[in-house]
Amino acid sequence: MSANMARNGLRAPVNITWEITFDCMLRCRHCLSDAGHALADELDTDQCRRLIDEFSRLKVFQVNIGGGEPFIRDDFLELLDYAHERGVVTCVSTNGMLIDDQLSKHLSRLKNLYLQLSLDGATAEINDPIRGAGTYKRILSAADSLASNGVDFSINTVLTRMNYPQLDEMRNLARGYGAELRVSRFRPSGRARDSHEYLAPSADQLEAFADWLEGHDLVRTGDSFFCLTSENRRRKGLDMCGAAKMTCCITPAGDVYPCAFLQVQDFWVGNIRDVAFKTLWDHSPVFKGLRNLKIDTCESCDRFDICRGGCPAVAYHRFGDIHRPDPECLVNLKTGGSVSMPYQRKELKANTTSIPG
Repeated sequence: MSANMARNGLRAPVNITWEITFDCMLRCRHCLSDAGHALADELDTDQCRRLIDEFSRLKVFQVNIGGGEPFIRDDFLELLDYAHERGVVTCVSTNGMLIDDQLSKHLSRLKNLYLQLSLDGATAEINDPIRGAGTYKRILSAADSLASNGVDFSINTVLTRMNYPQLDEMRNLARGYGAELRVSRFRPSGRARDSHEYLAPSADQLEAFADWLEGHDLVRTGDSFFCLTSENRRRKGLDMCGAAKMTCCITPAGDVYPCAFLQVQDFWVGNIRDVAFKTLWDHSPVFKGLRNLKIDTCESCDRFDICRGGCPAVAYHRFGDIHRPDPECLVNLKTGGSVSMPYQRKELKANTTSIPG
């Protein structure tokens, strides 16, 4: 797929993030959507079915379902089964608190399901202060159940300054379950706005992480790490932000945004209860603006063609302006500007900052 095709907007998204509920039994310190309680006007079962029908008609390649905790919805398994009946590939992110053998057996029958189990440390001492007391033990119990029932899954961790020193342990832990490790980028949205100061990786850690990724080819990142990693790694994925071009986000109440990290009024596109999703995708001024987004200060950088300014969401949450360069681009971390420099390897060191409370 060419960059020009993506920038012009595709006939339909390649994938959609669908936050199916904001209800959740956990209060993770870095939750992108500040989940915890269901919205009063979340889509009901019939409305969800109609949305799945539209995904199927548009031939959306994959729907990434999160929240909140998807399995907390009483009708979620019914909706998941329906999506698969309609030929929709699903990727479900779960905190694992409701995973048991009965649920694992059901999931094992779904052939186009990708499951992501969230874990934010290789030990309880690192994971539990972020996700909640006792969650480490329960997450591993969920992993045991999934593995023993033949459910393919990956372990997803958000890179923080706390779990950064445990990357090798996390990779080995995932391998022990026959699972992949997926490392997601920390973005200061939702509750992560308040925890950014003490959870976000340091500049040195981000630089060293780029080197670490080079030696761990099977570790997935799955999002906008292209601005952090080497040219060789970035060539394996999309060389630009896919928001509004290849992907977007739908909230539990049917509101549409360019991505899960831009669920703010400035980027509200519309609501599928009022306007058909296809109409919003084709004609939204918000989407058109992102498809034509230019980061002028980055265009002179000799790495622009394999970065294109990085993640607009991080720039927005840090600076209030999506036209600013990604502040965590390795070039910007090194120079404060957009002049390419060679990498200098950093020694892997722990950051001892503690978590408040």
